Amino acid sequence: MQLRRATLALTLLAAFGGSAMAQSCPAGSSTISYPGTRKVDQQDNYHGTMVADPYRWLEDANSAETKEWVDQQNKLTYGYLNEIPARAAIKQRLTKLWNFERYSVPFKEGGRYFYSRNDGLQNQSVLYTMTTLNDTPRVLLDPNTLAADGTVALAGVAVSPNGKYLAYSTAASGSDWNEIKVRDIESGKDVADHIKWVKFSNTAWAHDGSGFYYSRYDEPTEAQRLSGINYFQKVYFHKLGTEQAKDVLVYDRPDQKEWGFSAKVTDDGRYLLINSSQGTETRNRVFFKDLTKKDSKVTGLLEGFDASYEFIDNDGAVFYFVTDKNAPKSRIIAIDTRKPAPDQWKEIVPEAAQTLTSANILNNQLVVNYLKDAHSAVKVFDLKGKEVRDLALPGLGSTAGFYGKRGDGETFYSYTSFTTPTAIYRYDMKTGQSSIYRQPKVDFDPNAYETRQEFFTSKDGTKVPMFIVSKKGLKLDGSNPTYLYGYGGFNISLTPTFSVANLAWVEMGGVYVMANLRGGGEYGEAWHKAGTKLQKQNVFDDFIGAAEWLIANKVTSPAKLSIGGGSNGGLLVGAAMTQRPELFGAALPAVGVMDMLRFHKFTIGWAWTSDYGSSDNADEFGALVKYSPLHNIKAGGCYPATMITTADHDDRVVPAHSFKFAAAAQAGQGGAAPILIRIETKAGHGAGKPTSKQIEEVADRWGFLTRALNMSAPASAVGSP
Repeated sequence: MQLRRATLALTLLAAFGGSAMAQSCPAGSSTISYPGTRKVDQQDNYHGTMVADPYRWLEDANSAETKEWVDQQNKLTYGYLNEIPARAAIKQRLTKLWNFERYSVPFKEGGRYFYSRNDGLQNQSVLYTMTTLNDTPRVLLDPNTLAADGTVALAGVAVSPNGKYLAYSTAASGSDWNEIKVRDIESGKDVADHIKWVKFSNTAWAHDGSGFYYSRYDEPTEAQRLSGINYFQKVYFHKLGTEQAKDVLVYDRPDQKEWGFSAKVTDDGRYLLINSSQGTETRNRVFFKDLTKKDSKVTGLLEGFDASYEFIDNDGAVFYFVTDKNAPKSRIIAIDTRKPAPDQWKEIVPEAAQTLTSANILNNQLVVNYLKDAHSAVKVFDLKGKEVRDLALPGLGSTAGFYGKRGDGETFYSYTSFTTPTAIYRYDMKTGQSSIYRQPKVDFDPNAYETRQEFFTSKDGTKVPMFIVSKKGLKLDGSNPTYLYGYGGFNISLTPTFSVANLAWVEMGGVYVMANLRGGGEYGEAWHKAGTKLQKQNVFDDFIGAAEWLIANKVTSPAKLSIGGGSNGGLLVGAAMTQRPELFGAALPAVGVMDMLRFHKFTIGWAWTSDYGSSDNADEFGALVKYSPLHNIKAGGCYPATMITTADHDDRVVPAHSFKFAAAAQAGQGGAAPILIRIETKAGHGAGKPTSKQIEEVADRWGFLTRALNMSAPASAVGSP
């Protein structure tokens, strides 16, 4: 749909300093003196409508002026945070809570087990290996030795089928750019192989361990490394012991700049599968290559780009997939690659009322993960689709894992909930029995807390679930400091997960709420699509509906309600606080997509048009500009206390989004509440962030809220049950 020009002009006037839509702000003017932010006369023509962009210069993160602006903003923010009495006690309690052993789900390859472990306060988890479950584990790779400040993280690992080599990816300072190196597992030393300019790629070993497949982009210029747009990904094969310059190009599409690729070798070594994605679109294409035939070509198998197809395993030429083709909540099918026509497909596990999220074949059985109202359920089927058993879980939580190969009689999985630290279970595929393999001990009493699930009604009548976590015996008098979290995008499901950060918040007397908004994948593809493009406003309506329910049911009140989210969730917070500022006492948008008219012009931002649409299209521009946080700051608006967070090495959502939003919000704020921006250094979008930086950031977040929400609990009470 398109907005009439008169209406659109009014919106833009309000967004960039006009007074036509300014709110009255009884709270009075801010006493904070913000750093001056220069405005420029930059205007862009969108389908006949001129849009001002006065802070365009902040998009150049390398300029001296931007760096000086960052320094001044951080000086203001940290000066403010340092004056909060509870902050030091919160950090102390977080450090104590965080100091517990954490394990990943083990996997087995080449006759060895592999898993990662963090002893508590290590900046990065350490990779271990052992030959039997009773062996003493041996350190295989300690990322903490790669950088003194812990800012080099392990981004991915792949073990050769013969168990001789580990290919591992590292990311520095939170960047999406990865480097791949190879370690001899027996000696624990790296060999000479070194691959660069890898991004959004897995590593797939050849069956004989001679080398591996990976995906990469062309090398960027230094100036474009963190902001340049990423197009034309290619699949290469790297032969062990050779230089990267000699890697063989396996597949690319010069005619399709937006296509991305990931490669996988089937467990029997016979086929190379190439999954082709287009941005963040859930639909994909699948190609394959017969590795048993010399010089065989890559052949299209599923090229219609009509649904999602996730490869599970193969039985010779028969491939098993999870797909949402003709099944919005997904099903499992088998495709004979010799007879690939859709009318020849065989349905193995039909679509169910629950959302099917993943599947693996172990012990010649299908282990299938489902979501039931945003929490996990697991079933086992035989390869003909007959249900064998349910896997009993302890409660409303989330599972992950079930790695392994077709003949494996054992596997491992994790289970977690809001009040259950992630435990690792060993599962006997033959008997169906689970046993605890690793169970962490955290300094808190889980019996002192409760989780309940509620369903609220959104603006258009849609029922939306949310989880509410609090101390037992919560008083419904509207006085509870509450943190409402959401995401609502890209088919990503939010499920119950243990978080030290959230535990500390609830210990302080806060209420933690997680809403399962449209745009996510909790109820399948229809739920996802209902929160995309011209329907994106549904996501914000859902979030606002959650806030209204919490207030109406006296869980909290506007003065005590804060909202938070990161990335697409940062956009969510930015949209909610500009659309309904009176509902919230505080807002914490993190690494958010705030400029909805220009997001597609940086790094991988173009890929998000599958969810957002693009300002290049007239109807989608009309929708985007109505909710773009940057373009909906109103002069004299009365905005809640806000702390925007971003990082200097974020090459996913470039920090210019947060820079420009902060400048506009500081200029537009008509009330007394602070508008601050916290800019982390040597960090990126979030993945791989060192433990020390995580603790600092959470302490600042909760410290900010104690002041913004006027929390009465003294600092000495932090950590009490």
